Amino acid sequence: MSQDVAQGPDPAGTGSSGWEAVVVGAGVAGLVAARELARAGLRTLVLDEREAPGGAVRGHDVAGLRLDAGADSYATRNGSVAALLGELGLGDDVVAPEPRGAWTHLTSGDGPLPRTGLLGVPAYPLAADVRRTLGTAGAARAALDLVLPARVGADAPTLGALVRARMGDAVVTRLVQPVVGGVHAADPDDLAAEAAAPGLREALAASGGSLARAVRRLRASAPAGTAVEGVAGGVHRLVDALVADVTAHGGVVLTRTRAESVTRTADGTLALGTRDLHDPPRPSRDLRTQRLVVATPGAAGLLDGLDGADLRDVRLDDGAPVTLVTLVLDEPALDAAPRGTGVLVGRGADDVRAKALTHASAKWGWVARAAGAGRHVVRLSYGRAGDEARGDVLPTGDALLDLALRDAATLLGVPLGRGTLHGSAVVRWTQSLPRPSAGHRAAVAAVRQTVDAMPGVAVCGAWAAGNGLASVVPDARAAARSLLVDTGPDAS
Repeated sequence: MSQDVAQGPDPAGTGSSGWEAVVVGAGVAGLVAARELARAGLRTLVLDEREAPGGAVRGHDVAGLRLDAGADSYATRNGSVAALLGELGLGDDVVAPEPRGAWTHLTSGDGPLPRTGLLGVPAYPLAADVRRTLGTAGAARAALDLVLPARVGADAPTLGALVRARMGDAVVTRLVQPVVGGVHAADPDDLAAEAAAPGLREALAASGGSLARAVRRLRASAPAGTAVEGVAGGVHRLVDALVADVTAHGGVVLTRTRAESVTRTADGTLALGTRDLHDPPRPSRDLRTQRLVVATPGAAGLLDGLDGADLRDVRLDDGAPVTLVTLVLDEPALDAAPRGTGVLVGRGADDVRAKALTHASAKWGWVARAAGAGRHVVRLSYGRAGDEARGDVLPTGDALLDLALRDAATLLGVPLGRGTLHGSAVVRWTQSLPRPSAGHRAAVAAVRQTVDAMPGVAVCGAWAAGNGLASVVPDARAAARSLLVDTGPDAS
C-alpha cells in the first residue's frame, strides 16, 4: 500500500498561508527545485498526484532485486548531475557502465554501434565497428563528411536531414534512427538537431561543418570518462536522497494530491485549488504561497488564465507511451554478453516488437553482483511515436511476457523459454519522453514567455528542458533560483 512520502505537522491542513513556496510535481525536476527553495530557508511544499515521488526516475523490486524502474543512467555532459550527486552524498557511488559497447538490430543483420559517437553519429566514420555495421560503401560515404564544404547540411531543418546530407542515408537508417528511437521514442527526421543534441550546431561551426569533427569536439568537451554514468544501487537513489534533503530542511512532499487551479489574490499571493486523491479522500483545501514552480507537463493547462494568460491553444508533445518489461533470467549462456550492454532496433526490423533491449547485468557491475552467477537482468522497451494510431497495441499479462522473451531471444541470439524466467515486472510510462520537435519547442517557448511575465511563478521539467537528467537538473535549479531573485527569501 502506498503512503505519503513525508508528513509535516498536518501538511494538508496548513491551508491558507503556511507555505512560502509550492512545487507542483515530484519528479526529479520538482524535487531539485524544492531542494533549492528549502535550502534557502523557505517553507516549501511539494505536491504530486502519483503514489510516490520520482517520476520516471523510480525504483522497483523484481525477483528480490531493487532495480531502476525508469532511467538507469544520465549523460555526463555539463557535469550537473554528478555535481548534484556529490552534494547529496552519492558521489562515491557514481559508476561507469561496463566497456562492452552496444549493438543495433537491423534488417541487414546485427552490428555494433560506434564506440565513439553521439546519438549514433560516428566520430570516426572509418573505424572498424562503423564499417562492420555500415559496410565499406556506407562507411566511405560517411567519411566524405570530413571533406565536404561547410555549406552542405548547414540549412538542414532536422537531425536526420543534417546527418543524411553530411554522412549519407546509411548512417541515418542503421545508426541514428535506432539510437534516437531508443532515447527519444521519435524519428531523427522529426527532431531539430539542436534539440536532440544540445551544442551540436556550435560544434559544427567550430569544426568547419564536419559532423564527425563536431562529435569529437563535443565528446572532448564532456567530463573525462564515458558519455553516461549511473549510480551503484540504481539512479532511483537520487530520488530518495532528494526527498530526504528537502524534508531535512523543513520541506514536505505530499503525494496523491493534485493541483487543479491557480489564481492570484488581491494581495498578490497565489492560491492553489487542490484535490485529494486518497481513498477515501481527505478534505481538499486551497493553498497560499508567494512562489510557485510547476514541474509537470500539465503546466500550460494549470496556468491558463493566471494573470490573464491565454495558454488554451498551446499543444505540448505528449510523447509516446513507453512500456518497460524487466526479465530476470536464469541463463548462464548470457554470461558472455553476446550483444554487449544492449541492442537498439532499427526501423523495418519487424521480427521483434521491442525498440530496445538493455542487458542490465552486462551493463552495470552492481546489477551483476546483486543478481549472482548465471542470473541475468534484461529490460525491453516498447513504444514508438504513432504505434497506437497504427493499431500496434501491446498485449498484456502472460502474452506480453511471452513476447518479451521471444524478443529478448532474437536480440541476444540465445534461446530463452519460460523455464529461464525467474521473475519479471512491467512498468508503463506516459508523458515521460516528449519529442523535441519544432512544434513542441515552439509550444515550450510560448509557455516560458508567458510565465516570465508572472511574478513568483516558474516552470521546469523534461517537457520544458528536454529529455535526460543533464537537461532537467540545471533547468530546475535555474527555475528555483529565479524565484529567489525575483521575490527574495524574506518576502512574505
